[in-house]
Amino acid sequence: MRISATLYLTDETITPVRLARELEARGFAGLYLPEHTHIPVSRESPYPGGEMPPECARMLSPFVALAQAAAVTSRLGLGTNIALIGQHDPVDLAKQIATLDHLSGGRLTLGIGYGWNREEAADHGVHWPTRRALVRDRMALMRALWSAEPTSYDGEFGSVAASDVHPKPAARPGRALVGPRTLIGGAPGPRLYGEIAEFADGWMPVGGSGLAARLGELREVWERAGRAPEEPYAAVTAVVPDAGKLEHYAAVGVDEVILQLPPRGETDVLKALDEFGRYL
Repeated sequence: MRISATLYLTDETITPVRLARELEARGFAGLYLPEHTHIPVSRESPYPGGEMPPECARMLSPFVALAQAAAVTSRLGLGTNIALIGQHDPVDLAKQIATLDHLSGGRLTLGIGYGWNREEAADHGVHWPTRRALVRDRMALMRALWSAEPTSYDGEFGSVAASDVHPKPAARPGRALVGPRTLIGGAPGPRLYGEIAEFADGWMPVGGSGLAARLGELREVWERAGRAPEEPYAAVTAVVPDAGKLEHYAAVGVDEVILQLPPRGETDVLKALDEFGRYL
């Protein structure tokens, strides 16, 4: 089981360069970064789980920060948890993702989600009731651009002509889908499982009870969708670790655990890495 790390990386925290170097030197598998473009001051959307952390309004662009991390490492995995695909122009985002994956030697994992902040999404022109369909459409359009041969796409929310476009994401033999490994974040249930089986490679849940049963349900939907013999990848994120918890995740078939670091400066983050080192 891979052990990675995440934090709300901002203009006030440890830098991505320093953090990436420390993670790779200590043997962590990857660095995952979340995304918010902005947080409208006038907001009715409740933050999942309580009061919104102030760091949400200060987050660095995950793709720019991960590019810095890629440049100073050679083995460290790079990922988003999660990227708000519906809030991007898909042609431009496809180029950013392919470039980052190419320059990092295929180290990118694309964690995606549907978002929680209606006001933020509205500023990007997202109609909230159709956001899930929008994300599906965006992924299909980007995969058309990532295809080996020029491929057109005409969808509900966007289209692209068959185009000559490079770079391509790194090749990943044995996968049904083109592009980086894609994991969908979200609450468990038949709808999410169906979306994962349709256009992703696995699930990125926040840790919680009942994970063994939920992973079993996902695998059943996955097999019914004809995705076997591939297995859905499971990366549990925002984990505050202890030995028993990590042993449980390994036992139920979790592929990767993403530990939660504090959104602080170098001293506090390095102290947390020292404490987490026992779990590697």
